[in-house]
Amino acid sequence: MEKKYKWLLAGITGTAGLFFGSRMLVHQLVKGIGTIFTTDPYQGNIAEALSAGYRVGAQNIWETNLRAESGQVISRPLGSPRKVLDFNGLAFSPVFLSRLPTPLSTKIETKTIIGKKCKKPLILSTPIIISGMAYGIALSKEAKCALAQGSAFAGTATNTGEGLWLQEERDLAENLIIQYNRGSWCKDPQILKQGDMIEIQLGQGAIAGVSHYAPAGSLPQKLRKQLKIPQHKDLIVKAFHHELKEKDGLSKLVNRLREITGGVPIGVKLAFNNSIEQEIDIAVDAGVDVLALEGTQAATKGAAPILEDDFGLPTIIGLCRAVEHLEQRGVKDEISLIVSGGFFTPGDMLKALALGADAVYIGSVALFALTHTQSFKALPFEPPTQVVWARGKYASRFNWKEGAKSVAKFITSCTLEMMEGVRALGKTSIHQVDRSDLVSLDEATAAVTRIPTAWSRQNAKDHGS
Repeated sequence: MEKKYKWLLAGITGTAGLFFGSRMLVHQLVKGIGTIFTTDPYQGNIAEALSAGYRVGAQNIWETNLRAESGQVISRPLGSPRKVLDFNGLAFSPVFLSRLPTPLSTKIETKTIIGKKCKKPLILSTPIIISGMAYGIALSKEAKCALAQGSAFAGTATNTGEGLWLQEERDLAENLIIQYNRGSWCKDPQILKQGDMIEIQLGQGAIAGVSHYAPAGSLPQKLRKQLKIPQHKDLIVKAFHHELKEKDGLSKLVNRLREITGGVPIGVKLAFNNSIEQEIDIAVDAGVDVLALEGTQAATKGAAPILEDDFGLPTIIGLCRAVEHLEQRGVKDEISLIVSGGFFTPGDMLKALALGADAVYIGSVALFALTHTQSFKALPFEPPTQVVWARGKYASRFNWKEGAKSVAKFITSCTLEMMEGVRALGKTSIHQVDRSDLVSLDEATAAVTRIPTAWSRQNAKDHGS
């Protein structure tokens, strides 16, 4: 017994000594560093870096060093960190007496139809669609399979992106949007016939319409063989489709794709710009069924920061201009509008629908949902995307069946939340939500959306009517 108490006493004494010793050490360390910070002149004080960092910005300093190291165009993944006008300046106005909230027992309709006038419209259970992400160029086979099966579980569609054709993706997806890319692959009629919608890719919000490439060394050997690309040759995505050089080239392409596919929706994908009305006119006159338009908040696997930060229009601005122009032309009910760029929450998704979109694309947030707890296979020493990139360090550890469940649950959760919002507005369908349900919280948002501010009596009058 005595030995036991001696060991216990020794343990307590040792712990106390370690605690107080550590406190003294920390105290001396803080005192020493604090003295340097508070007594050294600015020119020799490490605090200079804090001041400069606050002024220039940590990311700008970091990217300056990357440019100084490489001497090349740097490629930033997952979009711009810059803050632009977004949907936070809008709020929904719930009802109480002027219109009664919708009872829980009432079914809320979420069915979404893309290409309503088409012979074979794309019919989905939710307006949330998984955006184009390229197999091989960006994502691994397993990641694409997970997105495809996840979209099927959630009753929606997934987009092939501009990568190589993956038959497993087609087999797993209930609805597959095939992207007609600016490269030379995946354009065989036998492939195109398998699409539930064709999207002619003209550009993206994060990379505009510039030509880009995947370095030869970054391509899996199997992918290079399928594309018949020599080991030393890069994969090139051209700046534009060669068909566009011809007179009425887009119209001819749309008609050819419609004939090949037997009447599925044919759309175009491009980014919002300051000539968006003119771009829409050309696309509508060419006979497209769908406009997939993307704001500057969009992301890609890698793009020059200048294209992500300084080109294009914020999603909310482009969306409002596009909807207004389609209404002025009298084709809003004929042309389906899918909008993308910065959609992370069901609230913003529902606001986009209220402003006139028929559906929204999700990209980055789909990857975060896809990796879910599997991100810890890469963290804390590598970013979560290393689990899903085609040549990611931890791609081999990704469980795609679990990823499919995670992304499906995310889409389902967002859809259910939007249904809650519809009930709070006293309506019975996601697509009944409109501008009258919104109020602007600042002057800039009011000017862009033409939705009066919350302190405007005209808004209250319009909402009550």
